[in-house]
Amino acid sequence: MKRILFITDQFPPSLGGVAVSANRTVHALCGLGHQVDVIAWTRALQPGVIESSGENPRVFRFGRYREWDSTFPHTLNLCDWLYSSAPYDAVWGHYLAPAGFFATWLGRLRGTPSTVSIRGNDLDRDMFPPGDFARLRWTLERATVVTTVTQELSRKVTALVDRTDVVHLPNSVDHEAFQPTVIVDGLRERLGIHPDELVLGFSGELREKKGLQPLLEALRQVRTVRPACLLIIGEVRPSQMPKVFEFTGTEPLAAHRILVTGTLAGGAREVNEHLQLCDVYLQPSLWDGMPNALLEAMAAGCGCITSDAGGIPEIVTSGVDGVILPRWQLHRLSEAVLEWANAGEAHQRQIREAARRRIVEHFNFEQERERLHRVVSKLVDR
Repeated sequence: MKRILFITDQFPPSLGGVAVSANRTVHALCGLGHQVDVIAWTRALQPGVIESSGENPRVFRFGRYREWDSTFPHTLNLCDWLYSSAPYDAVWGHYLAPAGFFATWLGRLRGTPSTVSIRGNDLDRDMFPPGDFARLRWTLERATVVTTVTQELSRKVTALVDRTDVVHLPNSVDHEAFQPTVIVDGLRERLGIHPDELVLGFSGELREKKGLQPLLEALRQVRTVRPACLLIIGEVRPSQMPKVFEFTGTEPLAAHRILVTGTLAGGAREVNEHLQLCDVYLQPSLWDGMPNALLEAMAAGCGCITSDAGGIPEIVTSGVDGVILPRWQLHRLSEAVLEWANAGEAHQRQIREAARRRIVEHFNFEQERERLHRVVSKLVDR
């Protein structure tokens, strides 16, 4: 058994793919027999306040300060206390910055092997101005092991720094929790979906990078042809609501057939139930890593139309298990939706079945656990 200190700024109950992947990775490491302590920065607590829970994983939620130059020193104090009880065999930074930088710095201070898990636009965000390129490069060069969620990110890392040992660690999905099922009686009515509406689906936290504008424009254009609604299984990021109000004006969202479920208390099971309502699932990301929501939708048997952002082409083969639109053609998203809606039932079923088969065979928990085992072994060997 190894002791692993896992550091992240997104962890449940936070929303989003980084929190989902952090939670899944932590529990997979515990399932491999390791003791995992999690430090999760959060704004839900007052700065400097620490709340702990659980035994394995043991989670320390740390109220972050307004600035990282205050948050990091106080976090180091927490780490000193944790190290005083027993040393760690590895430090894991989930997301390149700030967690990856902090994990690498802590590892260098303590002589502990460190790994940085790059998830998506965390690399692009610091690579271009006004990002902190010097800190980005230092982290990539000094981390003991670098893992990336997509092969595209692996290529970017090797283009930035001189290392050939980057580990590809793709996301996975619980294909038993997400699978085709019968539609729950009365769910459409409770959500306010009209009987004749085409349901365009999206899952997660909707914001600019996930394609907020293309989604709204596709909904508008489809509704000029036939009744339709946009079902957001999750939330719209608060900072993005002004863009939504530009679309809706002073009218309620439902008047424009935008239905937002909010956070679902039933977790994966309830998300899956809502995915079954979608006539087509849309993931028009402008930039992305390997979106968990897309994996879940495909496992749930949805017909998916997506962009080619990030590692999405590593998941979807257009015309086989989904439809890919290049990012520069997202203005044609409504055309793709209507083409899907008018396709025959046999064609739709073939795509849906292929999508689920793709996830079950290539993005399952067992494969992820095996890769995690290799990462930990590589860390300890170093």
